[in-house]
Amino acid sequence: MLTQIVTFLIFFAVIGCILYGRRLIKTEKVDAVFGNPERALGGTHWVIVGSSFLLLIWLYYSWDIAKGFYPKSANELCQVAKVNDSLLGLKYQFPIEERELKSTSQIKQENKNLKKISIEIQNSEQLNNQQKTILISFINKTNQLIPLLTNEDLLENETIQKINDITGKINLLTENFQKPDYPFETEQELKERIEAVNEEGGWGITKVDAGSGTIENTIEVPLIPATDRGLKFHVAAQELNLISDEFFKLRNHNPEFKNKIKEIKDEIKVYRNNLNDSDEVASTYAKNIVKIARRIEFASIYPPNALDKMQNAIVNFENAQIKAQGSLRFIDILLFPAGTIVASGPSCSEQGSGRWLPKPSDTFNKFILMSKPSVGYKDIPLLWIDMVDISKMIGFILPDWIADILPGEYPVHTADGKVKQNFKGHVLKIVTGDFNLLKVPVPYGHIWDSFLRVFLGLVFGIIIGVPLGLFMGLNRFAKGFFDPLIELYRPVPPLAWAPLIISVLGIDNTGKVFLLFMVSLSIMIISARAGASGTQLSKIHAAHSLGASKRQILRHVIFPNSLPEILTGIRVAVGMCWGTLVAAEFLAGTTGIGFVENVAKKYFQYEVIWITIFIMGMLGLLFDVTLRKIIDKTIPWRGKG
Repeated sequence: MLTQIVTFLIFFAVIGCILYGRRLIKTEKVDAVFGNPERALGGTHWVIVGSSFLLLIWLYYSWDIAKGFYPKSANELCQVAKVNDSLLGLKYQFPIEERELKSTSQIKQENKNLKKISIEIQNSEQLNNQQKTILISFINKTNQLIPLLTNEDLLENETIQKINDITGKINLLTENFQKPDYPFETEQELKERIEAVNEEGGWGITKVDAGSGTIENTIEVPLIPATDRGLKFHVAAQELNLISDEFFKLRNHNPEFKNKIKEIKDEIKVYRNNLNDSDEVASTYAKNIVKIARRIEFASIYPPNALDKMQNAIVNFENAQIKAQGSLRFIDILLFPAGTIVASGPSCSEQGSGRWLPKPSDTFNKFILMSKPSVGYKDIPLLWIDMVDISKMIGFILPDWIADILPGEYPVHTADGKVKQNFKGHVLKIVTGDFNLLKVPVPYGHIWDSFLRVFLGLVFGIIIGVPLGLFMGLNRFAKGFFDPLIELYRPVPPLAWAPLIISVLGIDNTGKVFLLFMVSLSIMIISARAGASGTQLSKIHAAHSLGASKRQILRHVIFPNSLPEILTGIRVAVGMCWGTLVAAEFLAGTTGIGFVENVAKKYFQYEVIWITIFIMGMLGLLFDVTLRKIIDKTIPWRGKG
C-alpha cells in the first residue's frame, strides 16, 4: 500500500511541477538578446521533477512498482517458471523453439565426428596400414548404428507403446489443466499450504542476520504457491517433471542395435588389449570411436516421425498454459523489465535488473540497519561518535620524522629492565600520540574516514597548490621551472600512482591522503595560475598608479581576480578526489565507503553497493553546495563585469 501511495504522489508531483514550470516560463520577462536568462536559474520545481523522475525509473526497474501493485505476481511467475523449466527438456527434443529435431542435431554431430576421425586416421603417419584398416572398419560399423535407430520398421512395439503412453499423459494433463477446479485441494491441504506460505515470508528480504556486525540477506521469491492460479502451475510442473523423467529414461534400443553396439565394443576392447605400449596412437583412436558409439547408445534418437504426436501434445499444453497465465503475462511484460522470475533447482530467484537493482524499500531498510552503531558494516558503524584521546589526534597530525631529526639516540633499557626516558624519547611519544590527555567526542565510522581523507588531501592541495600556482602565473622563471614538472605527472591517471604510493607509504591514511593530495595539487596549481595570468593589466596599472605596493596588488587585485578560477578548481578537485579515493580504498583499505563497496561486490550485496553510491553522491553534493555558498559570499561580483 505504501509503495502505491508513494508512486502516485511521485507521478502527480512530476506532472504538477512540469505544468507549474511551464506557467512560470510564460509569465517571465524575456530578454531581447539572451532570451530568458531567468530560466537558467532553475527552481525547486525542476529539482523535484528530476529527482522524482529518477525515483520513478528506479521503482520501475527494481520491480518495486510490481511488488507494490501486484505483490503476489512474483510468486505466481515463480510457478510459471517451474512449468517452463519442466517443459524445457521436452521442448528441446523437438523443433518447437529449435530449428530441428534433437535427434537430427545429434546425428549430424556424430556423423561429423566419425568423418573427422576417419580422415585423421587415413592421413596419420604414426599408424601402419594394418592399424588404419582395422580402425576404419570400426568406424564403418559405428556408422551402421544410426540407421538401426532411425529405421521406423525396426521400432519395437514396446517403445511405440511407451511413446503413446507418455503422449497420452501429456494430453490428459492438458485436458485437466484447462479445468477450473484443477487441481483438487482438500480443506486440510489448503490450510497446510496457507500456513506454509505465511511461515515462508513474502517477496523481498526474507532473511536478515545482523550478528557480529555483518549483514546477510536473501532476495528470493517465495517458492510455495500462494494463490490458486499459482497452485495450478505448481502441480502441473510436478506432473511434467514425472513425464519428463519417464521420457528421458526411454531408449530406442531394438535387438539389431543392441547386438551391433555390443559387437563393436567387444571388438574394440579385444583390439586395445592386444596392443603394445608403442601403439598408443592406435589405442587412442579406438577409444575415441568407442566414445562416439556410447554417445549414440545413450542419445534419444528416434525415426523422424515417431514423436510427431508427442510434439503436438507438448505444443497444445504450451498454448494452454500460456492462455491460463492471463493477465499475468502482461504484468510480466510491463512491470518486470529486462528480466523475469526463473526457477533454479529447488528455488525461484530474480534475474535481470531485479537482481542488481534492488528495490528502494529493501535498500532503505538495509541502510537503516547499517546505520545502527551496533550493526554497521564489518564491526564499524557508518557514522557515529567515538571518544578519542586528544593525544591520538596530535599523533595523527604530527609526522614521526620530527623525533628522528633530533640529535642524540633514543633511550635503551638498562640491565634491570627499566627504560629512562630522555628528551628525544619524550618527543617521539608526543609525535606518535603515545600519551594520555583529555578524551573528546569525534566522528567515527566509514563515512567519516572517507570524508576526512578527501578533506585533508584537498586542504593540503590548496595550501601548496594555490600559492605555487599564483607564483607561476606572476613569475616567468617559476612558470618555466615548475610547468614541465606539473605537466609531466598531471596526465598520469591517479590509479597509476596508487599502487606505488600505497606500497611506499602503506595502506593506512597516509598513503591515501598523499594520493588525494597529488590529485588536487595539479588542479589547484593550474586553476590559480590561470587566474593570476588572466588578471587584466589595466587593473594592475590602476592599482600601481594609486600607490599600491606589490604585496597590496597581489592581495587586493590579483588574488580576488583569481578567486573564481581557484574556487572552480576546488569544485573540480572534490569530484576527482572522491573518484580516486574510492579506487584507493578498493585497492587497499579496511575502512571507508570504497572498502564497503568492495566487500559488498564480492558477496553480491547489491543493496549495500547502492547505499555506498548514494552516500558518495550525497557527500559530493554536500561539498559542492558548500562551495557554491562560499563562492556566492566570497566573490559576489562574479559574472557582473
